[in-house]
Amino acid sequence: MKILQVNSSSKGPQSHSSRLADELSKRLLSTHPSATLKVRDLGRSSHPALDEAALQALFTPAEQRSPVQAARVALDDALIAELMDADVLVLAAPMYNFTIPSTLKSWFDAIARAGVTFRYTDMGPVGLVSGKKVYVVSTRGGTHIGQPTDQVTSYMQTMLGFLGMTDVHFVYAEGLAMGPDVERRSLGEAHRRFDELMVSANAA
Repeated sequence: MKILQVNSSSKGPQSHSSRLADELSKRLLSTHPSATLKVRDLGRSSHPALDEAALQALFTPAEQRSPVQAARVALDDALIAELMDADVLVLAAPMYNFTIPSTLKSWFDAIARAGVTFRYTDMGPVGLVSGKKVYVVSTRGGTHIGQPTDQVTSYMQTMLGFLGMTDVHFVYAEGLAMGPDVERRSLGEAHRRFDELMVSANAA
């Protein structure tokens, strides 16, 4: 089993989402001794945004791309290759201003490529990234689950489903800026959720 962990926080070692994602990956590794783990930390090494130059490079036929354009497309190709090679994804998705960090948005922009990770048909779009289990770890300073302010959950479900990933499990840690007692309780709930997920993983 190959695990791909994607961190997106800008807080480095102080990031709750990255630390929780680390813990979940460790538990998965302990459950599957032959598994391997690759970590991509977008907070430390961000992927370039999808701008005009990137779009021009992507829509230029490969044989006609300049060296600069070829290098830009190669960056996206590397992320797509990592995604397709993985069996399990652990995505750290902290809430920034009600949605995901721009670093994670750039990652999705890079991996969503028509004809490669999805395709359009007469019946609508079809995701081409199938057969993967996805764990989303979402941390928040306030409480947002089930509220209009929680745009992280809907975005992640939409994007992952669009690409063909429907076996998605969420782990939340909310209220992390609401005092030490709330933080401690929320982190404890996240670890109990890990316990539940590991029972399910072992039973699968």
